[in-house]
Amino acid sequence: MIIYGARPSPFVRKVIIFAEEKGLAIEVQPGGFGRGGDIFAKASPFGKIPAFQDGDFLISDSTAIITYMDAVQPEPNLIPMEPKTRARTIWYEEFGDTIVQAAGMPIFFNRMVAPLLGLPQDLAAAEKSEAEALPRALDYLENILPESGFLVEDRFTLADIAVASPLINIGYCSKLVVEGRWPKVEQWVEQMRARPSFASALAAEATQIERMKAS
Repeated sequence: MIIYGARPSPFVRKVIIFAEEKGLAIEVQPGGFGRGGDIFAKASPFGKIPAFQDGDFLISDSTAIITYMDAVQPEPNLIPMEPKTRARTIWYEEFGDTIVQAAGMPIFFNRMVAPLLGLPQDLAAAEKSEAEALPRALDYLENILPESGFLVEDRFTLADIAVASPLINIGYCSKLVVEGRWPKVEQWVEQMRARPSFASALAAEATQIERMKAS
């Protein structure tokens, strides 16, 4: 199995961690931003990352890739089968993908990605998101995080992977999550970062992150 994309992408990281937790052997190759060649172009005709290859099977989008991986390797179970918690897990994935990521993208892109690519920075957009959209998402998360430290079924699931991944990116260039306003969220993110699958993924992307910080 080959994943094409940039490791610091929350969507790429989500798939890498999901595969690690499933015990699936993967290879990560560059994809997007003009990289990946013909295979990437066929797997991801609209340029979305991550793209994915397993033999002659090609597809893109993190949710589609995770759905495939989960069918190939059902255990350990990371998407609960009980109807209500299964639906709740999918909601949290959507929350991570489209709400947390949407709040974090102006922050991470303008402070980390744009300088590396030599693109203009819209720092006002980053500050606006940090002041408005991100606190709203963090308020929600602080209020619903169970005492167990896991989002559903009092155990580690896709929900935790999907929500923590974009928050980790925000933490690379914003101190908002660790300023004390959301103590449950702060503790939960640190718990996720310390988990072996997260720790391995973050170590593998560390060099790229340092390049961004230095640019």
